[in-house]
Amino acid sequence: MCPVFALLLAVLGAAKSALQTHADLAIENLALRQQLAVLQRRRRRPRLAWSDRFFWVTLSRAWSHWREVLLVVKPGTVVRWHRVAFRRFWAWRSRRPPGRPPTDGDVRCLVRRMADANPLWGAPRIHGELLKLGIDIGERTVSRLMPMGPRKPPSQTWRTFLDNHLGTLVSVDFFTVATATFRVLFVFVVLGHHRRRVLHFNVTEHPSAAWTAQQIVEAFPGDTAPQYLVRDRDGIYGAGFRRRVAGLGIYEVLTAPRSPWQNPFAERLVGSIRRDCLDHVIVLGERHLHRILTSYFAYYHRSRTHLSLDKEAPEPRPVLQDDAGEVVELPEVGGLHHRYERRLAA
Repeated sequence: MCPVFALLLAVLGAAKSALQTHADLAIENLALRQQLAVLQRRRRRPRLAWSDRFFWVTLSRAWSHWREVLLVVKPGTVVRWHRVAFRRFWAWRSRRPPGRPPTDGDVRCLVRRMADANPLWGAPRIHGELLKLGIDIGERTVSRLMPMGPRKPPSQTWRTFLDNHLGTLVSVDFFTVATATFRVLFVFVVLGHHRRRVLHFNVTEHPSAAWTAQQIVEAFPGDTAPQYLVRDRDGIYGAGFRRRVAGLGIYEVLTAPRSPWQNPFAERLVGSIRRDCLDHVIVLGERHLHRILTSYFAYYHRSRTHLSLDKEAPEPRPVLQDDAGEVVELPEVGGLHHRYERRLAA
């Protein structure tokens, strides 16, 4: 190099240094020291760690002369680092999971439960119910969460039908009882659903359609006939029975063949009669059975509590206070059951 040219560069460098502020010199010294630290690492080819990149990206934002002292990497590389860091920073600031936000598992189960329990409801109706419950969800999401495949037929269940017509609905059924002489007696019962009351019963050894129709007339004198009558498809309910029922203005609801669960109230009544009474006695004849059932139904109506009536009797019992006296035990149904009351000592 020409001595004159070298002298000129030295003079220009000295002039530049004289014009630089003390802060610029300190920053330049820091940048050179950082590069020297990278070069002194025990590696054949120096590699920049994430801390080195962070240092140069931060320095490029804070000091305008950073390019003049950069020796380890190219200026374009630092610019690229800065852009990548900028994108990652704003991705972190606006982070959210990709796609639609996930729906809570409880909400998904609730939508399916509503769809199964209400076959007449579509997505708009279920969406409206969810909004009333304070669940913020879109109607399209509700439609997507509803069960796929064919929906239940738009028909109410038997339980729904029975619950909706408790006040105007009765059930009838037969059950058999064996006597001590091995005869078979038939018991016909008429059950009102509203308070689980046995409206009528009778015993016979030879049931017929005419006899059964007469029992319906005796069960509902005057204009007390219900609107609906649930029964099975037994042949005992012949043409004479159907004519008499139609004449009373009663609509018959027939259960499916071999489906006693479709007449659950009557079946439960028969089971209670057997478990609470008939399984513990030997019946001698019709009159004896009639007396036993009369005694049992008196207990059934006035004393026996029912789960379906919130543990109340068909004829509501008063709640006695603690200061009403001592608890006394009153036998019922010949001592098979007891009623408990409070009475003051004499």
